[in-house]
Amino acid sequence: MQKLLTVAIPCFNSQDYVGRAIESLLPGKDKVEILVVNDGSTDDTDKIALEYENKYPDTVRLINKENGGHGDAVMTGLKNATGLYFRVLDSDDWLEKDSLLKLMEVLGQMTEPDKAADLVITNYVYEKVNEGRSCAIDYRKNLPTGRLFGWDEVGKFATGSYLLMHSATFRTELARNSGMDLPKHTFYVDHLFVCYPMIHVEKMYYLDVDLYRYFIGREDQSVNEKVMLSRMDQQLRVNRLMLYQLEVDTITNQAKKDYLYYYTEIVTLATVSFLLRLGTKEDAQQMESFLDEIRDKRPEYYNWIMSRPFYRHPMRALRKLPRWLSYPLYRLAYKIARKHFGFN
Repeated sequence: MQKLLTVAIPCFNSQDYVGRAIESLLPGKDKVEILVVNDGSTDDTDKIALEYENKYPDTVRLINKENGGHGDAVMTGLKNATGLYFRVLDSDDWLEKDSLLKLMEVLGQMTEPDKAADLVITNYVYEKVNEGRSCAIDYRKNLPTGRLFGWDEVGKFATGSYLLMHSATFRTELARNSGMDLPKHTFYVDHLFVCYPMIHVEKMYYLDVDLYRYFIGREDQSVNEKVMLSRMDQQLRVNRLMLYQLEVDTITNQAKKDYLYYYTEIVTLATVSFLLRLGTKEDAQQMESFLDEIRDKRPEYYNWIMSRPFYRHPMRALRKLPRWLSYPLYRLAYKIARKHFGFN
């Protein structure tokens, strides 16, 4: 009998927390396939995963591979998935039990093609453990709840509420046939994981539960601000792939195109904000050159940004306001958003 859900857990030296990630999926029992993708770890990650595989042979499978980075591990998981639906769980995160059981109930109703969603959306929670607080991201103002819907019913997304990897459960066949090829040895490919399949998504379902618990707190974590600033080359690489490799301009459904434009703008805003955060004249020049590059290579997208109000598309301010005003405003806006949403 086919599993309802495959969850890939990309792991690199995750011995201290991979057990929690696996344990959080076990309530799904025989309806869940857990693929622990060991991406060349040098610690006891594989031994811990093997113990779970031996204990739950019908549920847990260990896949050992040479180190290729997070995206390569995700692609390995997708290649080996046998479940009807597919999602990713980073090894230091976990899923909430009751929400997982509700998700499994919904997926159980989608085994027939006419009842199946291409994408099932759930909420996620930033768990800032070191600060003792959390912040839930939901889509109640944007999406119909508890039924299938199409792009014509998707509302405007507020700042901070866009769909991340943590909120996405894709139909496995759709994700596998989407043309997705995540680059090796590159962080921040989560955005590509969402966008490649999203281009092909037509039917969606929003389950309003706080499923994914997104741990933030490790100093070596990829979303730690200092780490992100040190990896600007990888942020730019992913941003450019979103801008130039995804064929968003050819999408005929305007609501879908607007959403993918919006998502790309959010990632570009992050790139711009980090370059400004670095604070050097050279980084500011690189940021301006990057915006010029977008103008020249993606004129339709660039014009879309420039035609929007300042409050909805703050990147426009960088091109319309003097630098002595726009740069400090941008840095301040980033600090406020970071504190409010707790994203790194």
